[in-house]
Amino acid sequence: MLILVSSTILSAQPNSNKDIKNGSISGRVLDASLNEPLPYVNIVVKDATSKVLTGGITDNEGNFTIEKIPEGNIQVEITFIGYKTILKNETIGKGNYNIKMGDILLEESSEGLDEVTVVAETSTIQQKVDRKVINIGKDLQTAGATASEIMNNLPSVSVDQQSGAISLRGNQNVRVMVDGKLSNIPADQLLKQIPSTSIKSIELITNPSAKYNPEGMSGIINIVLHKNTQIGFNGNINVSLAHDIEPKFNSSIDANYRNGKFNLYGSYSNGSIKNYNRGRINRVEQQIFQNFNILDDNQSHLFKIGLDFYLDDKNTISVFTNQNSFDNNVNVNTNIDYVTDPSLDESQAIYGENENDSEQYNFNYKHDFADGHNIELEVDHNIFGDNGNTNNRFFSSQRPNFTEDTETDRTRTTINLDYVNPLSDAAKLELGLQARLFENSIFYESNGREQNESGQYIPTTTLFDYSRDIYSAYATYGKKLEKWSYQVGLRAETVSVDSDAFRRDLDANTELNIPFKNDYFELYPSAFFTYTPSEKNSYQLSYSRRIDRPGIGQVNPLPQFNTALISQFGNQELLPQFTNSLEVNYTRQLKKGSITAGVFYRIIEDEIQQAILIDRADTNRLILTNLNFDNTSSYGIELSSNYRPTKWWSVNASFDLFSQKQKSIAESFDTNGDIVLNTVEVDNVAWNLRAFNNFKVSKSLSFSAFGMYRGKNKNIQFEMQDMLMVNLGMRYSFMEGRASFSLNYNDIFNTMYAQFNGQRPFLQRGQFEWESQQISGRLSYRFGGGKYRAKSRKQRDNDVKQGGGIF
Repeated sequence: MLILVSSTILSAQPNSNKDIKNGSISGRVLDASLNEPLPYVNIVVKDATSKVLTGGITDNEGNFTIEKIPEGNIQVEITFIGYKTILKNETIGKGNYNIKMGDILLEESSEGLDEVTVVAETSTIQQKVDRKVINIGKDLQTAGATASEIMNNLPSVSVDQQSGAISLRGNQNVRVMVDGKLSNIPADQLLKQIPSTSIKSIELITNPSAKYNPEGMSGIINIVLHKNTQIGFNGNINVSLAHDIEPKFNSSIDANYRNGKFNLYGSYSNGSIKNYNRGRINRVEQQIFQNFNILDDNQSHLFKIGLDFYLDDKNTISVFTNQNSFDNNVNVNTNIDYVTDPSLDESQAIYGENENDSEQYNFNYKHDFADGHNIELEVDHNIFGDNGNTNNRFFSSQRPNFTEDTETDRTRTTINLDYVNPLSDAAKLELGLQARLFENSIFYESNGREQNESGQYIPTTTLFDYSRDIYSAYATYGKKLEKWSYQVGLRAETVSVDSDAFRRDLDANTELNIPFKNDYFELYPSAFFTYTPSEKNSYQLSYSRRIDRPGIGQVNPLPQFNTALISQFGNQELLPQFTNSLEVNYTRQLKKGSITAGVFYRIIEDEIQQAILIDRADTNRLILTNLNFDNTSSYGIELSSNYRPTKWWSVNASFDLFSQKQKSIAESFDTNGDIVLNTVEVDNVAWNLRAFNNFKVSKSLSFSAFGMYRGKNKNIQFEMQDMLMVNLGMRYSFMEGRASFSLNYNDIFNTMYAQFNGQRPFLQRGQFEWESQQISGRLSYRFGGGKYRAKSRKQRDNDVKQGGGIF
């Protein structure tokens, strides 16, 4: 509200120059070698004495218009990092009040072009029409070695430090993409394998247009990676080591060679990471204490190789492949103490081995027509295979030891055909067709995990097959007026879901087959409106309809995890939930930064929520699953800013608050000891505050300080207590800027842990802790000396560039 009032006051100030007739200038800025538009170029207007009168920046298409320029002789200065500055003299006067400068070509500067990638010192936040873009500077690269570690530094984003699950605006229904593409690699694993130094920017697309897949209630998190396309041989090497209780090692190298019509690029990264977790849960009324000690040992290798072939100025063919190998060993030790009857005390040791491999193959062809429109075909194929074995051993227990074997095979094929037609300088039409074919098969075998009706533990075999084919078409139309711009779109999808769960009881030689099929057709409209009354103020209004299709874990009837007191299973008949989302944002450009405020409101249909049930075979055990519930709604507010109080101090800060009413069912015991079913409603209001400070001591040395406070947060099962974390870091560059060393100390006050309590179906209190108090160091070096930037391949969405880091 204060921002809106300030804006109104500023815009209402009297014009002391009202007697002077004003003029305007307009034009478009292009890269001289690529002939492509350059966004965010600075346009500064000065008078004859070089006094600054006004200014602005170019939009996504390189266009600019600057109004209210007093008549007389002016200088127009056009500057952009890495390019030569252009200075043009113009005169605003009789017959020449609206100057059209046409296309302005910027040539790259020879200074700094020997760098493979130009990375800014400080991260910045930009509010665009349909997304918030965080450009990752050297300060945030220092904040963590992987994408997972720097995510908590971003507005409205949270990463669960135990499970690695990512959420946006307090909701885990979010799609994670790399360079605009989905991966078969689980998101929590993927984020831990991407080096932070490979990240160019992270896009928070909270209200995507009809051009995007409509999946994920909270929207899309798109990680854009650096791509080297310079002449000659160029690359980067990064090595990092972190330690708290266990060591964590990461390294990566990426390089490219460009000569003539070819650009060959590749990368490799590996990780050797151990993570230790511990926790406890106390069932207060039953006086049962459960303690956990968990050690994860992860080994990962990622390879990428790609080739861009520039047939001519109008045709480009690109191919690349990603290869991923991941090994995980986990040791879990849990003790259960029954205070009222110690004879029931037991302990369980779980040792699991898991290996998975992922392959991605991508082909892209783009043709640019002479009159500016283009067509692009992309085929992307993913293969994922996972093999896991778990040994469960029990001590002082009546339960026998057992083993579990799981084998997963998954394929995803995506075919896109996109057409873009710039109908005029101010209007654009986009059309597209897409096919997404998804197949998943899970084989599970246990020699004695489950009990039959007689209480005996029996061996079982289960096969779960799941397929989902989606065919869609979209159209969007956008137009820019004098101070207004809008984009409307519609996506149509037809979906076919087919699943089959086959279970065999090996002892009784019985079989059970449970098929499920769901076909549906849906429309997903979107609309975006932007009003820019001046170069300092911008307003956005957007609407979209989205869907949350149940994930494999939510529909898989096989056990997700299994301890002596808790098991989790999916629900094969779970239906998708739909979300209608409305969002309003305001951006104010300040003299030393910018500030963005926004509100959102969602209506959620057929909401998916967790249900808590009591195991009939053992009433001390809980079963967690998912069910569909009635419609509900949620809302939230966000505030973010990047500001530079002085030349040596910059701040990125954000505040977000969200609220959602959750509805579920939870079983409990009545006074007679009978199991009863309760309908539970939870009103959850949570807020987060983050601030990242960067202090530049000299050209080579800088320090950083990050603070985060996360308020209390409720869900159906638990109420999570608040969290606080403070991190410190430093970065030093040497060898004329080619090398750098960074040192980081996280959670310096050791206050980052998950404390919770719950009432359903038992009164419970607990706490989990992890290796949050880490000291980490990283060494980076770039090599090569390309002098001219090559033509980079355009992507299906011009706002999502193809990366050349790991993926």
